[in-house]
Amino acid sequence: MATENVFSCEKCTTAACRFKNEGKYPKFCLTANSDKELVEETINIYKEDKNVGDIARISASIEGEFYGRYTRVEETVEFIKRMKYRKVGIATCVGLLSESRILSKILTANGIDNYVVGCKTGAVDKTEIGVPNELKLNHGCGHESLCNPVLQAKILEKEHTDFNIVMGLCIGHDTLFLKYSSVPTTVLVVKDRVLGHNPVQALYTANTIYSKFKKELNIK
Repeated sequence: MATENVFSCEKCTTAACRFKNEGKYPKFCLTANSDKELVEETINIYKEDKNVGDIARISASIEGEFYGRYTRVEETVEFIKRMKYRKVGIATCVGLLSESRILSKILTANGIDNYVVGCKTGAVDKTEIGVPNELKLNHGCGHESLCNPVLQAKILEKEHTDFNIVMGLCIGHDTLFLKYSSVPTTVLVVKDRVLGHNPVQALYTANTIYSKFKKELNIK
């Protein structure tokens, strides 16, 4: 059974930390009860590590200039340009090759060198890593290549990319890619075949399509 945190943002309805409105901090506020030394430690990282600091400052400037005006694709292009990344890797689900092809063209048109690698590269059968035939999508009716995010990360490392983009890798596969990517990485597309790759829709409970969550959320 999960334990409830004493200090947590989960129940917060004020977001008073956005403007340091201390008078509206709830009693369980994580900011009001934060470890001041830990906060200072993180600020020092931004100040002392130039790469981390640059990412933080440029991200903040893009937020300030384009929040609510630019699409995520436009923000990503702007971020790449301002960070002066020379070569961008695109780790894509093969089911999103069409979208990744368009992204590649957009990056190229903006003078950004890029390299795309699909998740099935290598064409290794899932049984090679212990996936039983009955758990394949084809239920064992012949070869079915495994998604190989570790290989995607290794290939992009060999291509000397200095920034990577995840395009719709499955849950878990994206986890492994992020673990093995040797350079900073962003996620542009989160796969959700049911919801048109918009997984946050499952958290909007007003729509009856999400009745499967009514029990968990105690909704009548």
